Amino acid sequence: MKPAAEGPSKKLKGNLKGNSLWSEIWKHRMTYTLLIPGLVWLILFAYMPMGGLSLAFKEYKANLGIWGSPWSGFENFKYVFRDPTFIDAVWRTLYINILKLIIQFPFPIILALLLNELRMRRGKKWFQTVLTFPHFLSWIIVSGVVINVLAYDGLVNSALGLLGLPTINFLGSESNFVPMLLLTDIWKSSGWGAIIFLAAISGIDQDQYESAQIDGASRMQQMFRITLPNILPTITVMFILSVGGLMSSGFDQIFNLANAATKNVSEVLDVYIYRITFQSSTDFSFSTAVSLFRSLVNMVLLLLADRFAKWLGGDGLFR
Repeated sequence: MKPAAEGPSKKLKGNLKGNSLWSEIWKHRMTYTLLIPGLVWLILFAYMPMGGLSLAFKEYKANLGIWGSPWSGFENFKYVFRDPTFIDAVWRTLYINILKLIIQFPFPIILALLLNELRMRRGKKWFQTVLTFPHFLSWIIVSGVVINVLAYDGLVNSALGLLGLPTINFLGSESNFVPMLLLTDIWKSSGWGAIIFLAAISGIDQDQYESAQIDGASRMQQMFRITLPNILPTITVMFILSVGGLMSSGFDQIFNLANAATKNVSEVLDVYIYRITFQSSTDFSFSTAVSLFRSLVNMVLLLLADRFAKWLGGDGLFR
C-alpha cells in the first residue's frame, strides 16, 4: 500500500513544480519578452541553416535544390580525406592557431593587469581607448596599412634605403608570414580582449587589497596573490573557448594578408574551403563536408578543454 501512496504524491510534486515554473515565467514576463527578438534571430540564423548541413551527405544538384538532391552517404568525406591539400591545410591551421594560443592568448591578460595598476584615471581611459580602437577596424583596412608599411616600396623599406641598408621582402617571404599574422592579431585584438579581464578585475572585493596593504604586501604581490587568482575562472573560460576554435583560423586576416608568394604557408582550412567553393569547380557538397568536419573537431576540442579544466580543479563551461 505504501508505494501506491507515494505515486500520487510524486505526481502532485511534479505538478507543483510545473505550476511554479510557469508562475515564475509569468511573474517575469517582461524580462522574457525582451528575449524574444534574440531567440527569433537565433532560430532563424543559427538553427534553421543547420538543415543545409545535409549537403555533406548528398550529391548537390542545383536544379533539384538542397532537399531534392540525392543522398550519397559518406562519399564526400572519403574524397575529403583522400585530398593531400586538405590534410596540409588541417595541420597548417592547427600550427598557426596553437602558436596564437601560446603567444597571443596571454597578451590581453597582461594588458589588463598593467592597465589595472594605473592610478591615473584619465591616463587609464586614454590607454584603453587607444588599445581598443584597432578592434573596430576591418581586416581589409588593417591589411591595407600593413601592405603600405611593409611593401617593397613601403615606409619601412624606404627608411632602410635612406639609411643605406638592404631592403627586406616582408610580404613575399614565407618565413615572415606567420610572425606577421601573430603581430597583427596581437595588435588588433589584445585591447578588446583586455576589456573582459578588466571587467573581471573590477568585480574583486577591494577588502582583499586593503588587508594585503595592511600586511605590507607590495603591488606585485597583490597582483599575483589576489588579482590573478580571482580572475582565473575568467581566464579558464576564455582559454576553453580559444581551444574550441583551433580549427578556425581567421579567414579575413589570412585572406587579406596572403599573396601568391606565400600561398604554401597561407592556405589554412578556411582558405581551402573558400578555394574549393568559389575558385575551382563549384562543389557545395564537398565544401559542406569539410565545414562539418571542422565544426565537429572544434566541438570535440571544446569538450576536451572543458574536461581538462575541471580535472585541474577549475570551473568549466558546463556544470
